[in-house]
Amino acid sequence: MPGNRTRKSWPPRRTAKPRPFRTTTATATLLALCAAATALTACSDTGESSSAGGNVVLRYTWWGNPDRAARTQEAVDLFQKKNPDIVVQTSFSGYDAYKQKLATQAAGGDAPDVMQLDYRMIDQYASGGVLLDLGKQQAVRTEEFDRGLLATGVVDGKQYAVPQARGTETVVYDTKAWESSGVEKPRKGWTWSDWADAMRALAERTGKPGATDPGQSEDAFEVWLRGQGKALYTKDRELGFTADDLTRWWTFTDKLRREGAVAPAEQTTQLDGTVENTPLGRGKSVSDFNWDAPSSGYVALVPTGVTLAPMPSGEDGTPGQYFKPSMFMGVAADSGHPEESAKLIDFMLNDREAAKILGATRGIPVNESIRTTLAPELKDFDKTVADYQASVDGTLNAPPQAPPSGDSALQTTFQRDYDQVSYERLSPREAAENYITEAKAELRS
Repeated sequence: MPGNRTRKSWPPRRTAKPRPFRTTTATATLLALCAAATALTACSDTGESSSAGGNVVLRYTWWGNPDRAARTQEAVDLFQKKNPDIVVQTSFSGYDAYKQKLATQAAGGDAPDVMQLDYRMIDQYASGGVLLDLGKQQAVRTEEFDRGLLATGVVDGKQYAVPQARGTETVVYDTKAWESSGVEKPRKGWTWSDWADAMRALAERTGKPGATDPGQSEDAFEVWLRGQGKALYTKDRELGFTADDLTRWWTFTDKLRREGAVAPAEQTTQLDGTVENTPLGRGKSVSDFNWDAPSSGYVALVPTGVTLAPMPSGEDGTPGQYFKPSMFMGVAADSGHPEESAKLIDFMLNDREAAKILGATRGIPVNESIRTTLAPELKDFDKTVADYQASVDGTLNAPPQAPPSGDSALQTTFQRDYDQVSYERLSPREAAENYITEAKAELRS
């Protein structure tokens, strides 16, 4: 509630997250960050040792929660059992730390052999020369992949990344807390106004915010924007919205924050891409916005259970939510073992035993035959994800094209500018105009 927040005179700065090099200046900046932050980025780990006891050694990195990490490691162990001449060194972290580490490694020419990539990274890493053209690697079979999903990993006619699974956004909430409150449950087709009313009611009846403040989330903003028939970017890779649009969004979310309907600034500025540090994960709110598969991390954090619900729609019912590849796999262009790296990717995407292990930790598999076979066998939260996707399938509009390179950096800019709003240092209008100015400059660079 507003009265319970401690007002601070200035917002804590979010740590800048470097992006893969595109210019000499950016490269120098990232290398300087690498020297200054080796504890985070592990830049000293050059990975130059390419063999161990005569075996090929691959480095494979991804982001995710502990559940995803455990299952991924189990699948990798199976790969090594079937391929005893290949050793796979694995590592993972939360999304924000992962994004920074990968950017620094790429700038230093030390990208891991096999890496997990976000939708927003594809153009940036492909155009930066970081990724290998997988279309030339016959080991990666894609015959049973949905053509539309596969195309999202193509840049300038080359298949630089292969999607692992299909995912979509969700309102994930504490099942018992919401049900006990007596507030009407989320339903298909509910609007942002309906959502705001529910957050106010939840805050009043439960004594804690209804949700994480979505003002800081570019993903949530995109859903809101698409619900009005607009987009983050045009087909020409320019901004698809104006300062007026962003002002309306931040005015909407800021009002809810001031009312105590969503989490206070002190909580949203602690977000780091992990579910553990979200208000919902810490028991400080009733719900959160997230992608469906990563929401599995809440299961261990919310003992009263979690439920997945559709994202709010525009006031006229236009859905802003969409299906997209939940993540991709790519190979470093300078990997010393491109064939073995491609073999690992093929195994993770097409091996049926691996698919059973991985379940829906990254979303529903893109291999159509595996998806059909796997669906009846899914249990627990994997089944929850599959059922949720089935509930919204056929009701969503087509996904946008992959965003331009600058978007990765602009996600941080978006958060920083909203921090200024949530700490009441800038008005929504001032922050929106600042963002538009910086975004246009970033997209021109």
